[in-house]
Parts: sequence; C-alpha cells; structure tokens
Amino acid sequence: MWLKSFYDLRSTYGKSCSRSSSPPTGKAGQAPRRLSMRFTTRKEATTMAKRKKSAAPAATATTPAPASDSGNSNKSSKSNKSNKPAKSKKANRAKTATKARRSAPYLAALGAYGFGKLEPVLLAALVTEDPILLIGKSGTGKTFLLNSISEALGLEHRHYNASLISFDDLVGFPYPDEARDSIRFLETPATIWGAESVLVDEISRCKPEHQNRFFSLVHERRVQGIALEKLRYRWAAMNPSSPDQGAGSEAYVGSEPLDPALADRFAVVVEVGDWEQLSLKDRTRVADPSGEGARSDDGGRLARAVAGWRAEFLEKLPTTPKPVLAYACVATTELGQAAIRVSPRRARLLARTLLAATLVAGEATSALFLKVLRCSLPHVAWGDAPAEVAVEAAHQAAWAVCMAEEDERWVHLFHTERNLAKKLEILIRQCPSRDSGTLAVEQLIANESRARAAAFCLAAYPAALDGKLRVGAEAVADFARIASELLTIDGNITWSQRRSDPDIPNPELERTGKVLMRLQGPRLARARQLFYWCIVNQQAIDDPNAFEAEFNECVTTIRDAIESGDWNRGVAA
Repeated sequence: MWLKSFYDLRSTYGKSCSRSSSPPTGKAGQAPRRLSMRFTTRKEATTMAKRKKSAAPAATATTPAPASDSGNSNKSSKSNKSNKPAKSKKANRAKTATKARRSAPYLAALGAYGFGKLEPVLLAALVTEDPILLIGKSGTGKTFLLNSISEALGLEHRHYNASLISFDDLVGFPYPDEARDSIRFLETPATIWGAESVLVDEISRCKPEHQNRFFSLVHERRVQGIALEKLRYRWAAMNPSSPDQGAGSEAYVGSEPLDPALADRFAVVVEVGDWEQLSLKDRTRVADPSGEGARSDDGGRLARAVAGWRAEFLEKLPTTPKPVLAYACVATTELGQAAIRVSPRRARLLARTLLAATLVAGEATSALFLKVLRCSLPHVAWGDAPAEVAVEAAHQAAWAVCMAEEDERWVHLFHTERNLAKKLEILIRQCPSRDSGTLAVEQLIANESRARAAAFCLAAYPAALDGKLRVGAEAVADFARIASELLTIDGNITWSQRRSDPDIPNPELERTGKVLMRLQGPRLARARQLFYWCIVNQQAIDDPNAFEAEFNECVTTIRDAIESGDWNRGVAA
C-alpha cells in the first residue's frame, strides 16, 4: 500500500510514510548480515583454474612411461611423444602466421608512407564502411592515400574537388522524362550514380550551399533523397581551418572550419602528420621518385583482408561485446563532463570503430582504444581540438571499466553517471546481482553529498522495501536509516539577524520557498520534507530548482518502471 501511495501519489505523504520507518531486521530479529562481494574471489578463482588447467598437461608429459619389453609399446610411447609437440608447433606456426599477416603494413604496400601508427584506425573504417575525414597540411599524402585505397580495393571511384564542384557535376543534368511528370538526371562519367567510393577533396573550401548537400551523402548515402545503392565508402580531405593556423604556420586562405553537423557525420577524423612526424625510413621512401605515377597494386592483399574482417565484423555486430559498449558509454560520459560534447550518434560510431579495430589488430589494448578515441573526435575539423589531458583522462576511466569483471564494470558504470535519476535507471534495468547493487548503494552514500544521498535514498526506499530493486538487505537497511530521518523531522533552525531588522527570514527557507510555491499535491509534500531536512541539517543547496527536479525525476523513474514492469528484467530472486 505504501509503494502505491508514495509513487502513484494517492494519499497524503505523512500518513503514507509513517509505516516502517525503522530499518528491517533479519531472521529472529537479528540485524541483516553484511553481504560479501566476490569480485576478487572470482578473479582469483579464474586465475587458479587457468593455472591448474595449464599445469595438468605438463604434469602428464613429465610422468615417466611404464617400463615394457614390447617394441610396439615403445613405438607407441615414442609416437605419442612426437605427435603432441608436432600439433602444438603447427598451432603456433598458424598463430604466428596470422599475427604476421595482421601486423604487416597494408598501406605502405600501396606506396602510402607515414600512416603506420594510424593504420589500425583507417583499416577499421574500411571494415565498418563508415566515413573518413583526413585533415593535414598540403602535400602530406591525404588524397594519394584515399585514391590508392580505392585502386587496391578495385572500386568504382569518384574524386571531386569541393571548391570547384557544382551540383550538376555531382548528379548530372536534370531533364523531364517522356511523360513529363518526373525529373531524371543525365549521367556522365563523373556523376555519382554507380560509384562505390567517393572522395570529396578540399571539403573545407566548399561553398556553404553545396556543403549542406553533402550531409545526406556522407551519412545516409543519398542524394536528393535517392539512395545510392552501390556506394560503400565516403571520404573527404581538407587542410587545417583558418582558426587552427598559429603564427608562422602556412596560411590556407579559404579553408574554413567545417560545420559541426557535417563533421559529426565522419566516423573517423584523422590528423595526418607532416615531415617531422615521419620516421627516417619513411622520409627516404617519400623522397624516392621511382614509384611516382604507378598504380597501387598489392595483389589483392588489402581487399582480401578487408573482406575477411568485414564478414567477421558483421557476424559480431549484433552481439557487440559488452566491454566495447562500456568503453564507448563511459568515454562519452567522461568527455561530456569535461565540456567536450560527443553526440549519441558518435558514441555509436565509436563502438563500431572499436569493434572493427579490435578485429584488425587481433586484440584489444589500451593503446589501440586510445588511438581510436582520439580519431573519433571531430572537433578539430571546426577548430576546437579537445585538450589531450581530458581525452586521456576519459580513456583511462573508460578503459578501467572496459577491462573490469562484469559486476565490477557495472559498478563503474553506475558511479560514472552523475544524474541521480539515471543512476536509479541503471540500478533498475542493468544491475547484474544483489551484491553489486548493495556495493553501488553503499559507495553512493559514502561519496555523494549528504543532501544528494538523502534524495536518492528517499526516492528509492519504498521500492527497495517492497523488493523491487536488486539490492541486498544491507542496502535496504541503509535506505531505511537515511530515509527515516526525512520521514519525521525534528530540529531547530537558526540564522543571524540584524537588530535593526528583526523580520529578515531564514535565507534557505526563502530560497526553497520560491520553489515550493510552484509545486502542489504529493510532489509539494515530498519536496518540502526534503528541503526541511536539508535546512535542519545545514546542508546547503546550490540550486534548489535543479535539486528538486532531479529528486522528482528519481521518483517518476521508479513510478514509470512500476507501471511498465521494465525492471523485472533486472530483478532476480
């Protein structure tokens, strides 16, 4: 009855909350026992099991064979000894060959040098078939690289100069059909129809009216609302925009910052290095004119590799690994907290690129994920490159979550979310176990301010007491301990006044009173109770409006879950 009255708001707040104000106890009136966490134990158990499994064959191999005078027995024993190592050597050779194929440079084989460090990210974009934007100074090989890739993949390619192109060059000349009830386009060898890859060069020099037309081409593979069925790859290249050019740098007059909405449609945004970033070997290769004008041909090696990775990518995409999703979510959240906005669309593109890069590299490493994260931020395209320290901090937080055990990963996700209502939603729908839920609640109470912890506990307590939340008895007791302080408030409020003006009201009562004046019904009663508790306990509230709105969102989150039954997926017996 209390659950319905609190969340469905059918009775007065005071009567509803007068029940069960003391923490629940265990059997026979005992206090609930502390639930033990198993994060370390599970990891140790897994490590011990692996060691035991790897040690077993070794013990068998060192056990001497029983003595026998039979030649057949000796022959059999000798055969067993030789066969096992042979099988192991064969597997090792195959593993080494696979690693060699993956580690051998693909782009250098096309004559594109200096891209070795960026190769996993660029190859990942070829696997996902998501758009690529290269940014770099003139003569750094941006256009050559993308044209060479199209040749190596055997694509029907189109190369447009955005500073010169007109819309007719892109789609052809319009003319009415025979019935004169629709418009068709007269195709030329340069029109985009039938193309499998498109390179829009000098995109930062494009006229604004033409730049807008590239939106649907880059992201949706459409022109004038017509789908380009054969188009797979959309690439672009540009010089640094004018605001990025410091004193003493080359002035690229006419290279304007890219529209953030257009830049955000490129999954991978790579800053191409200049001569100073080339290794000595690459400098010699770049300076050698012997291969100039030759067609990029690696014997189909890149095409075969991309096709294989693409098939594996499409197979894994429907069940994208949880660590990849966790990394993308946490990195996006952490960057947002550092005032570096990452759109929801880009979070999805980041997850796609991470998955593909892992397949290309053959393993997931911290360095690889950081490289992908750096190349997934489009801000440099409009002259607002994010601070490297902020990017690395977001990566460290996301990587810690990515590499954690499943329960521990969820706890990290819970705490990286700042909004209390979203924390509740994560607890309701994603909590993997009661132990994890209990740990998360305990850490929230310890780390949040008293006022925010009180708001969270008051909103969650009725649902937790009714068994709706996936938390243990200890967490329910913590909810009860804190919420009971808000159910019955008994205290004094003191403040300073001038003798000349004894009618000055309490400043906190005045600030919160302005918020309460706008509320009514049970929401008013809940907010009044929370505000009065904060004032009595001298808990300052920076923004009463935002604080009450967040608290009310917590209540409505649980109410919506009760009505829809969504949280049944996250609650186990």
